[in-house]
Amino acid sequence: MVAILSDTHIPERMKELPENLLSCLQGVSCILHAGDVTEWWVIEELSRIAPVYGVCGNMDTPGVASRLPEKRVVELERVRIGLLHGRGSPEEAERMALKAFVQEDVQAIVYGHSHRPKLEWQRTFLLVNPGSPTDTVFAPRRTLGRLEIARGRILRAEIVALE
Repeated sequence: MVAILSDTHIPERMKELPENLLSCLQGVSCILHAGDVTEWWVIEELSRIAPVYGVCGNMDTPGVASRLPEKRVVELERVRIGLLHGRGSPEEAERMALKAFVQEDVQAIVYGHSHRPKLEWQRTFLLVNPGSPTDTVFAPRRTLGRLEIARGRILRAEIVALE
C-alpha cells in the first residue's frame, strides 16, 4: 500500500503530525508527498515509517525547497506516478499537474495545493489530490490518499478521511 500526502503545513496547521495520520501510515510500503511539507523534520519523521518521495510546494521553507524537486516521476512496482505540488487556484493547480506530465508515460498524476481531495480516472491515468491531513479550511475533512499497486497496475485507489 502506498500512502499519498500533501499540504501537511507543519507547524502552521498543526504542531506535529496527527496520531490518526501516523496510525494510517503504519504498514505502507512508501509515502508520496505532493508538497507544502513546510519543515524538513516532517520528511525525516515520515521516513521513519517508510521511504518518502516528495516534491516541494509554494509554502515550503528554503531548507525543504532546496532538497526536493518541483516535479518528479516515481516508479513503484512498474507503475509510473507523476508528482507535483501545483500553484494558483484549485483549477489552475489541476491544469498545471496535467500539463506537467502530458509528455510523460505515467499511470497516475498526484498533485496538491488546493487541499481539496480528488480521485478521478481519466482515459489513461488516475488523477489524485489527497487533500490535507491537517487542514479543513478548504475541505470538510482532513484526508490522505492510498494506492494499492501490484503487477504493474493500480489495483485500488481511495481517499481516506481522518476522524
